[in-house]
Amino acid sequence: MIRDITIGQYYQADSLLHRLDPRTKLMGTLIFIISLFVAGNWAAYLLAAAYLALMIRLSGVPVGFIVRGLKAVVVLLLISVGFNMFLTGGETVLVRLGFIRITLEGVRQAAFMALRLIFLIMGSSLMTLTTTPNQLTDGLEKGLGWMKRIHVPVHEIAMIMSIALRFIPILIEETDKIMKAQMARGADFETGNLIQRAKALVPILVPLFISAFRRATDLAMAMEARCYHGGENRTKMKPLTYDRRDRLTYLVFAVYLAAMIVLGRLF
Repeated sequence: MIRDITIGQYYQADSLLHRLDPRTKLMGTLIFIISLFVAGNWAAYLLAAAYLALMIRLSGVPVGFIVRGLKAVVVLLLISVGFNMFLTGGETVLVRLGFIRITLEGVRQAAFMALRLIFLIMGSSLMTLTTTPNQLTDGLEKGLGWMKRIHVPVHEIAMIMSIALRFIPILIEETDKIMKAQMARGADFETGNLIQRAKALVPILVPLFISAFRRATDLAMAMEARCYHGGENRTKMKPLTYDRRDRLTYLVFAVYLAAMIVLGRLF
């Protein structure tokens, strides 16, 4: 389960999405997220599914690798679907068991919420899988550069987000190693009730937090030893420039978002 988390990992490939400017991919992810909240009918979600399938095809990342990331949020997905199914009122009652009532509107809302969460996770994972942390930092800093005029520390914010994303696969690997070491010593994480399982996680969380703080301290000392002082007057080894494919991709984004809005209005 730990290794199934795909957000923050990078998949090496030579695809169209890998070659796009990171600002283009960030904007595309933002537009995709907005389009999911605009969608309110099956036609819109079918278009979103087709769009996501096309992006996955162009990314060169195996579909199974992306779908594997959904295993880590199955519980959250089930809770969200359950709340929407049982707590959404409506006129068409499908099942009535005492005070429990399942309506057609509740089932529809639960299905839309499940699709929205699945598409959000897959779309966000696709961005990190095709963009290195350094590219993501440069894209965030360049894309939000206009905020420096109002004294927002854009470089520092981008650096924090980049370091956080970079630490996700490291902490996942560290957690997996600690769990295997504890299981080799007889620890059991699968049996028992919820409280017993929570107590069994203590031998994992304590060394994990210690390791995370140690890594953070080492990174801070390394940055200080190299006289790192933020983004002022710093140059880039690979400056970001838009290419023809980036402009065409922006056009595809605009057409997609317009189509989602039209579908939401028509149906």
